[in-house]
Amino acid sequence: MTNPETPETIRYTADVVALTPDGDVLLIERDWPPYEGAWALPGGHVDAGETSRAAAARELEEETGVRVAADDLRQIGVWDSPGRDPRGRYVTVAYAAVVPADTRITAGDDARTARWWPLANLPKHLAFDHADILPAVTTS
Repeated sequence: MTNPETPETIRYTADVVALTPDGDVLLIERDWPPYEGAWALPGGHVDAGETSRAAAARELEEETGVRVAADDLRQIGVWDSPGRDPRGRYVTVAYAAVVPADTRITAGDDARTARWWPLANLPKHLAFDHADILPAVTTS
């Protein structure tokens, strides 16, 4: 049983919904657990001394080769459900960016591959709660 007086370790992450004007979204195939082989939004841990917006821009570039200025990212929400990550408590700030349709991508860092997916034809299961994050782009 959890002691309510013991501080919970919470990890801070940032994710990016990169979209083309014609409605494709950039996803990565994860290269290790959790969700190894599953498709996910680009993202990762916020480093010490870094804002979530800067982390989102950095992670997008590290995982996909897509460079977006941090100031061009639009915050779409915060996801903090206790069970959203099997490794423990993670809180993510999600951002959106629109990039040109011909933006080249190159998988890197912890991405096995990266590709554009039509929003109307996404993989059946996305890692974490990323299927819950995507609809926020159209409602924010």
